[in-house]
Formats: sequence, C-alpha cells, structure tokens
Amino acid sequence: MRREDWNRRYAAADSVWSLTANRFLVAEASGLRPGKALDLACGEGRNAIWLAELGWTVTAVDFSDVAVERARRRAADAGVEVDFRALDLLDFEPEPLAFDLVLVLYLQIPADERRLVLSRAAEAVAPGGTFLLVGHDLSNRSEGVGGPSDPSLLYTPDQIASELPGLEIVKAERVLRDVDDADRPAIDALVRAGRPRA
Repeated sequence: MRREDWNRRYAAADSVWSLTANRFLVAEASGLRPGKALDLACGEGRNAIWLAELGWTVTAVDFSDVAVERARRRAADAGVEVDFRALDLLDFEPEPLAFDLVLVLYLQIPADERRLVLSRAAEAVAPGGTFLLVGHDLSNRSEGVGGPSDPSLLYTPDQIASELPGLEIVKAERVLRDVDDADRPAIDALVRAGRPRA
C-alpha cells in the first residue's frame, strides 16, 4: 500500500490496531535492560509508547503522517517522550551500531525493499543489542487468518534470518496468534537476533 492509502486507513478509524503492546514484543523484551530502541514501521505507536513507559529512549518511524501524528498524541497522553518521525523506511538510514533494541513488527513489503530495510536495521543494532522481527508468515496465507494475501509480501523465519548481516540468530520460528472471531489462529514469523559484544 502507498502512503496515501495508509493515511486514509488511519484517518478512517480512531484506532486501526490494538492500544496494547504486541504480545511477542512483551515476551521477548520484558527482561531487557532499557537503553536506546528503534521501532521501524511503528504505526500508531503502541509498541514505542510501551517501551518508553519502561524507560527506553525510543525513536519510532512510520511513513504514514496520520499514524505518526496520532502516535505523538498518544505518547503525550501517556506522559512519555518518543521521537516519532514520519519517514519512508526506504529512505531512512538509522545510525549504525546505535540501538540496543531494533524492532520491525508487521512490515509487509516486497522482498527487495524488505532486504534493504532489514540490512539497515541489522546494521543499527549495537554490540550486545537485540533485533526483533514479527510478521505475517508465508504459511498464514493458506493455513492462518488475516494479513496480506499477496505471497510476495510474506516470508518465512528462515528467509528473514538470512537477511540480517552481522547478527547472530537467537530464534527463528513460526508462532501462533489468536484472532478474535476467527476459527483458527494467525501464523506469524518471529526472528530474534543479536550482535555479539566486541
């Protein structure tokens, strides 16, 4: 979808996504010591705000101006500061080796674009830092529920693991996610990786 499409989608509803942090992020990041975090494709800011509430210094990027403005309001209402930026991830180049946690949650873009974003995201992970990706798995199209129907926007954990230069893979697996009013769960890809300390 183009920026204009996402802006219309966000403008048409008070909330497109849940207001609570992603369950897989909570499970993977709750034990981490707060530092600097980068949330790529942050949407309405729920994950960035949750991290800020835990004491993280968060930079959050999304190409939807409408979503970023909503995220800024929500952060202000929550009493936390987040550096929200309305930028296209294809143009955004984060500072290398600068973030203790880098998130890419539900970014579903064509493979060549995804590889570019992920290579920059991997490069942004500081020594000792963590990278976390969660997104719609390729198998979700036929066996799960929701998410994109275009297979070119989907991926497997192994594909993602191969697109993270310089990082060590901690886990690369399919995970199930319950969906309200659905007769089966969604199937997501979850990849956690880290950069070794020097």
